[in-house]
Amino acid sequence: MELLDQPAVNGGAGSGVPRAPVKLNLFDPAFHADPYEVYARLREEDPVHRTIMGAWVITRYADVKTLLRDNTFGVFDIPTRIERKSPFLEKKNMGELRTLAQAMRRWLMLCDPPDHTRLRSLVNRSFTPGAVESLRPRVQEMVDRLLARVRHTGRMDIVNDLACPLAVTMIASMLGVPEEAHASVTRWADGLSRVLDPLRSLEQYAEMNNVAQEFLAYFRELFAERRRHPREDLISSLIAVTDQGDKLTEDEMLSVCMLLFIAGEKTTVNLIGNGTLALLRNRGEMERLREDPSLIRGAIDEMLRYDSPVQLNTRVPKKDVTLHGKTIPAGDLIYFSLGSANRDPTQFPDPDRFDITRREKGHLAFSGGIHYCLGAALALVEGQVAFSTLVREFPDMALVPGEIDWQKEIIFRGPQTLPVTFSP
Repeated sequence: MELLDQPAVNGGAGSGVPRAPVKLNLFDPAFHADPYEVYARLREEDPVHRTIMGAWVITRYADVKTLLRDNTFGVFDIPTRIERKSPFLEKKNMGELRTLAQAMRRWLMLCDPPDHTRLRSLVNRSFTPGAVESLRPRVQEMVDRLLARVRHTGRMDIVNDLACPLAVTMIASMLGVPEEAHASVTRWADGLSRVLDPLRSLEQYAEMNNVAQEFLAYFRELFAERRRHPREDLISSLIAVTDQGDKLTEDEMLSVCMLLFIAGEKTTVNLIGNGTLALLRNRGEMERLREDPSLIRGAIDEMLRYDSPVQLNTRVPKKDVTLHGKTIPAGDLIYFSLGSANRDPTQFPDPDRFDITRREKGHLAFSGGIHYCLGAALALVEGQVAFSTLVREFPDMALVPGEIDWQKEIIFRGPQTLPVTFSP
C-alpha cells in the first residue's frame, strides 16, 4: 500500500537557516508539557518518523484518519509482550504476569476481528447515545454532590476532586458496583491504566499483575451475587446474555469490566482536566460558554481536538507498508498520533487557537474505524454536564499559579493535578 505525499504546510523555514533534523523523544518531560511544536515539525519535515526506539510515528491528519480505518493494520500484541517478561520476574522471585496478560488479551482495544466484533456487539448496546443520554440526570447529581464537598472552601483540585470520582462512579454505577467498593475500583483502575505505556519496570508490571488479581477476584464474587440476585445494571445484562448462550465467557466479562474502568476513567478525567485548563487559559472562550450554554457540545469537541485525552494509538502492519517514500516492515510498532492529527492545519485552520465555535469538525480524539472509543457518548455527557456546571457556578474560577504536573505517560495526556480557586 502506498499513499501520496502531501505538501509541507506548517511553515517554519522562513529564516533560510537549516534546522537540525527533528527528533521525537516520547519520554521527554518537555514533550509531555507541550508536544505540539514537535508535532508541527514532524508533520512538515518527517510525517513518517522513526523514533530512536525503532517505533514509527504518523502525524498528519489525512494519514492517521485513513490508516485507522485500514484493515492492513492490526492491534499491537501487548499481552504477549508482557508475558515474555515473566521469566525475568520469576528469577527475582516476583511471581509472573499471567493474570494481567490473559485479562488484557480480551480487551476490545487489543482484539482484532472476529473476537472484537463479537465482544463489541454484546457490550455496545449499553453505550448507545440513547442509553447514555438517559444517564444525564445521574451525572448531574454526581457533579453537584462532588462540587458541594468543596464549594465552601474556595479551592479544589479539578482532577482528584471532580474528574476522577465522576468518571469512576459513573462506570461503577452502570456496571452495578456498590458504592462501598468505589474507592477500591478507583485504585485498581488507576494502577492498571499504566499498562498501556511502554518501558514499564519489572516491579511496575508485578504490581499491576497484583492489582489485576484483586480486581478479578472482587468481580468474580460480584458476578456470583448478580447471578443470584439480578438487577438493572450492565453486569446483570452481560450475565443474562452469557447464560442464554450468546458466546460471552465469564473471563471475557471480567476483561470487559476491567477495560471499561481503565479506558473510561482516563478518557473522561483527561477531557475534564485538559478542557478546564484550556478554558482558564482562554478566558474569553470561557465567558462565551457561560453566556451561551448552548455552545457546550461544540466546546467539548474543541477541547477534545485542542488537547486530546488520548494522544497515541498503537497499530502493527500485517504486511510491508510504504508511506511518503518510507517502507514500514510488517510487524513494526506504529503510533498514530491523534494529538498531532488534531492540530493539522490542513484540516483545522489556525489549529493552535482554542475556539469553542470552530466550524471545522472531524477530530480524531476518539480514534476511528472498528476501534472507535466505546465510551465516547458517555465521556461527552460527563464533559457537557461538568463544564456547564463549572462555568455557571464558578465564574471566577482561576488556576493556582505554578507549573502543571503532567502525567508521565505517552498514550494518555492530562494533568495529574489541577488546583483552582474560586469564591466560596
